[in-house]
Amino acid sequence: MSLVQVAQHAEDLDRASAFYEHLLGAPPLARFDPPGLVFFDLGQGTRLLLDGGAPPALLYLGVADVRRRVEQLRSEGVVVEADARVVFAHDDATLGPAGTDEWMAFIRDSEDNLVGLVSRLPRAEG
Repeated sequence: MSLVQVAQHAEDLDRASAFYEHLLGAPPLARFDPPGLVFFDLGQGTRLLLDGGAPPALLYLGVADVRRRVEQLRSEGVVVEADARVVFAHDDATLGPAGTDEWMAFIRDSEDNLVGLVSRLPRAEG
């Protein structure tokens, strides 16, 4: 089984589409008006659907280095709800690569939805 699609509430489809295009670094796959749907590719066969009729979802999106990405987004005026911090140390490979730390931060998208940003980075020595 795999995750095929996740829907996120978008009050203003144009504004939300522009936000996610910038955040994801890629244009939408498709837009259908009516009924007002925008699709993005999240990789590995998973789509993000922006839809005014969808309930808010808490998305966790992987980024290369959450610390740097949060500072970049903050400088662009994106609301940062929680700065990057280590939330889990991967001592074994059960939930992620052994020897890495899972870093997480939270931002607000253009529609006031909370979005988590996640990185698995090599554990700092000491």
